[in-house]
Amino acid sequence: MLINCVAYEDGRKLADIPIETIDQWLLRPGCFVWVALADATDAELREMQREFDLHELAVEDARHGHQRPKIEEYGATLFVVMKLPELAAGELEFGEIAIFVGANFVLSVRNRSAHGFLGVRERCEREPEHLRQGAGFVLYALMDAVVDRYFPVIDALETELEAIEDTIFDRGAAHRNIQRLYALKQRATDMRHVVAPLVEVAGKLHGGRVPAVCVNTQEYFRDVHDHLARINSAIDAMRETIGTAIQVNLSMVTIEESETTKRLAAWAAIFAVSTAMAGIWGMNFEHMPELKWAFGYPLALALIAAAAGLLYWRFRRVGWL
Repeated sequence: MLINCVAYEDGRKLADIPIETIDQWLLRPGCFVWVALADATDAELREMQREFDLHELAVEDARHGHQRPKIEEYGATLFVVMKLPELAAGELEFGEIAIFVGANFVLSVRNRSAHGFLGVRERCEREPEHLRQGAGFVLYALMDAVVDRYFPVIDALETELEAIEDTIFDRGAAHRNIQRLYALKQRATDMRHVVAPLVEVAGKLHGGRVPAVCVNTQEYFRDVHDHLARINSAIDAMRETIGTAIQVNLSMVTIEESETTKRLAAWAAIFAVSTAMAGIWGMNFEHMPELKWAFGYPLALALIAAAAGLLYWRFRRVGWL
């Protein structure tokens, strides 16, 4: 689906143009065209390939999706793939955006994501002094908008981790916490797979051999690189904390099982003494002390109860009951 197709010159919007006239605008000196597609069809991608002379391998990647975040150069065209994370009902889902950038055009193809980039276009149009730098600044604006979407996801994951940490020492919560921690670790790992490659990608856009389209905007891409490095560090710290929390919860499970074992052992000792005493008085020898005594039975019960009570008090005192 075509979102918009706009021609710009000297940092200002010229007009919304039909796709069929793109080639004419590309011939105009100092003009560049910015096209945005969402869930593009094969026919739309083939048409964009013809209009912008895109490499077939890059178009194939954009068509199939599910690509690793990356940056590739095809002649004078830059091809960038970034993931779009979205939290829906506690589940982490990923869309994707593929961006083709040339000296006089920008084509963005968004897939499997409900959140568009109209705000990015409005921001660029409000800053003509920056938009005057051409397609390179538009690429920066799109990448910056994508990276900005990572921060709320990281904040949500950190908030969930803090909530789990608050319940680590609650009795009986260890097993449930381990399940939650493993699920959280999986989401953090998914985010790391999204962010870590982009750190390298953004590093290629400032300093050293920079693609021609990005030469005038290197300082902006350095800012994107710094944000990605900070997010990547936060994810690594979160994964380390999750690992520690899992170990603590496993220790809590062991401690709780030990507490249960001690209680069972204490009650077993109490009943063992009572059983032993009852077994002694239950023997049927003819000559036994107190066998014919009228108070023998209540005295035996009293001794059994006293022994059990003494053991119970001792076990309570040492914390076994």
